[in-house]
Amino acid sequence: MTPLHRLDDRLLADVNDLARHTGWLHGTVLGYAGYGVSLFGVLLLAGLWLRHAGTDRALAAAGWAPLAVLLAVGLNQPLVAAFAEARPYTIHPGLLVLASRSSDFSFPSDHAAMAGAAAAGLWLASRALGALTTVAALVMALSRVYIAAHYPWDVAAGLVFGALVALVGWVLLRTPLTVLTGWLRARPGLRQAFPAPVDLAARQEPSTPEAAAA
Repeated sequence: MTPLHRLDDRLLADVNDLARHTGWLHGTVLGYAGYGVSLFGVLLLAGLWLRHAGTDRALAAAGWAPLAVLLAVGLNQPLVAAFAEARPYTIHPGLLVLASRSSDFSFPSDHAAMAGAAAAGLWLASRALGALTTVAALVMALSRVYIAAHYPWDVAAGLVFGALVALVGWVLLRTPLTVLTGWLRARPGLRQAFPAPVDLAARQEPSTPEAAAA
């Protein structure tokens, strides 16, 4: 067993020990670990709402965030199959297991990949929303270990992978996404929902009598 495996097992045991001594938290953490995905959906929609009248680039960044989540989860599936790491409760039968047992593999965590992509994607659209989503992502990662569904390195790898997909994808695609956003928001069906930012300079009152008379 490598030092990394020993550290991972020790961290898992520490979190599981915490779970044993915090029975009053079980329902809340289990609920968030399973259904907290909906919170990320709300945050992604909030990003679109926040930037719906912003520049094409800002709206493109907000629109990229949910796409990055889907891409990260999709790309994570082959990794999970390739690593084929068993769930912790199959290797450590003495664990307190709150999660529903699954035959799926464990590394990297899909939930963490989703959360990491959402957090990084929303940082591109709004620092405040990105910071809030980062906290939600870290809590999601911890909750997945708390219920014994994953090892700590499963969720750490998932967070990093999801964030990389969002950030690298934006670097590669931001120009075409910005152009596409400008084109889409000019369509009649989307123009009112996603209005282009007002050109303030064109709306300014004339500042001189000469300009007013022109």
